[in-house]
Amino acid sequence: MFACFIMLKNFATQDNQSRGRLFSESLSTFRSPFQRDRDRVIHSSAFRRLKHKTQVFVEHEGDYFRTRLTHSIEVAQVARTLSGALGLNVDLAETIALAHDLGHSPFGHTGEDALQRLMAPYGGFDHNAQALRIVVNLERHYADFDGLNLTWESLEGIAKHNGPLIGEFADLKRYPQGSQPSYALAEINDQFDLEIHTFASLEAQVAAIADDIAYNHHDLHDGLRAGLFDADDLMELPLPARAYTDVDRKYKNLDPERRNHEALRRIFGYMVEDIIETAQLRIEKAKPTSVQDVRALDHTLIEFSADFFKDLRSIKSFLMQKMYRAPSVMIERERVTKIVDALFPLFMSKPELMPSHWKESTASVKDDTALARIVLDYVAGMTDRFAIQEYERLCL
Repeated sequence: MFACFIMLKNFATQDNQSRGRLFSESLSTFRSPFQRDRDRVIHSSAFRRLKHKTQVFVEHEGDYFRTRLTHSIEVAQVARTLSGALGLNVDLAETIALAHDLGHSPFGHTGEDALQRLMAPYGGFDHNAQALRIVVNLERHYADFDGLNLTWESLEGIAKHNGPLIGEFADLKRYPQGSQPSYALAEINDQFDLEIHTFASLEAQVAAIADDIAYNHHDLHDGLRAGLFDADDLMELPLPARAYTDVDRKYKNLDPERRNHEALRRIFGYMVEDIIETAQLRIEKAKPTSVQDVRALDHTLIEFSADFFKDLRSIKSFLMQKMYRAPSVMIERERVTKIVDALFPLFMSKPELMPSHWKESTASVKDDTALARIVLDYVAGMTDRFAIQEYERLCL
C-alpha cells in the first residue's frame, strides 16, 4: 500500500478516496493514484509533443521563448507551491497542471481559433476537451486500455479547472449564446460522469490560477526578450512599477537584463503571495469540510484579491496591445492561420494523405462529421514544425 507523507486539509482531495478509474487497476505499492496519473502524463506522447508547440511566438522565432512544454512545467511548479501552502493534494494539482495544455493545437491560440472556426459545423473544438480526448482515447500504448486511464479526479480537473461547463454557474463568455461544450467532452462525460455542472476541486482551481500566474509572468519576459516593449513601458503599470522600484532601491546600476529578471521574479512572488493570502481568507469564510463541499459552492475559492486582480488586468491589457497584437505577431498569425486553413480541408477531401493508421480509421466513417473529428485529432496533434513541413510538402 502507498504511503502518504503530507497531512492534507479535510477539504483537500484525499488519496484514499479517489472515485477510481474507468478501467479498474490494482493500487501501486509505492505511488498514490495521483502520482501514477502524473507519471503517465509525463511519459505520454502528447506531453513530449508540447516541446514543439508554442505559446505566442512560432518555434523558429527563437530558442529562448516559451513552448507549451516549458509553460506546463512552470504551471506545475506554481501549482505545487500553492497546493503545499494551502494543505491540498500536491500530486493531483501537479497532474492537472501538467495535463492542462495537452489538447492545444499547433501555433498556440491562433491555431485554436482556426480549428474552432473549421470545426463549428462538426461539433466544435475546445483544447480542454481535446486534452480529455487525448488522455481517454488517443494515447494508445497500454495493453489493457486506450488512453492513460487517469483517475476521475484528474479527468475532472482537466475538464473543468476553469469552472462549470453547463448549468447556472457555467462561464457564458467561454460558451457564448447558450452553446454547449464540444462533442469530445460530451462523449467522455457520458462514459465517466464528471459532474460538469459543478466547480472542480481546489487542486483543479489551483492549477487554473497557476496557469494565469505563469503566462502573465512569462509573457512579460518573452515580450521583453523579443523587444516588443521595454522596462520603461512596464513602469507605467502598478505591479511592474512596484517591482522595478524595489529592485532599484536594493541594487544600484544593475545591468538591464538582470534588472528585468529581478523585477519579473518579484511580480511572480507578488502573485503567489496574493493568491495564498486571499485563498486562505476565502476558505476560512466558506468553511468547507470536504472536497464535496467545495464542489457544491456557487463560486471558486482560489482567486486573486479584487485590488490585485485590477492590477493584473492592466498587465493583460498591456500585453494585448503591445504583444499579442504587435504587427510582427499579427503577420505571423496570419501566416500560420493559412497553414491550418489549408491542411484541414485538404485532409477532409483526401484523407489518404494522412499516415496509414489515421487513413485506416477513416475507412469506416459514414459522414463528414465523423471524418472531420478524425482529421481534427490529426491536425490538432501536430507540432508547429510538423504542420509547417506538411504544408510545404502538400500545399506548395
